[in-house]
Amino acid sequence: RDAFERRRNLMVDGLRSIPGVSCRMPEGAFYAFADVRGLYGLPFKGGEVKSDLDVAMWLLHDAHVASVAGTPFGAPGYLRFSYACSEDDIRAGIEAIQRARRAAG
Repeated sequence: RDAFERRRNLMVDGLRSIPGVSCRMPEGAFYAFADVRGLYGLPFKGGEVKSDLDVAMWLLHDAHVASVAGTPFGAPGYLRFSYACSEDDIRAGIEAIQRARRAAG
């Protein structure tokens, strides 16, 4: 329980540190559900990010970070990030997203 609490806090704090992303503290499960609508408009593949599906593809392509878009689950504008992994993996993923975000402007 303590390990997952640390991972949850690390994930949520990391996501909150990314401009354009907000995230409430989850009360259960093993994932954070982040509002990524603030990333809409970022450049991607000759166009721009216009949806959570686009953000998920941008993250996969530019940051090599996998997430699950909220639209298929009735939550457009949100992405799900699992923290059922090591703290090192969470840190690496957050750092990769931060780098991609800085590079995108």
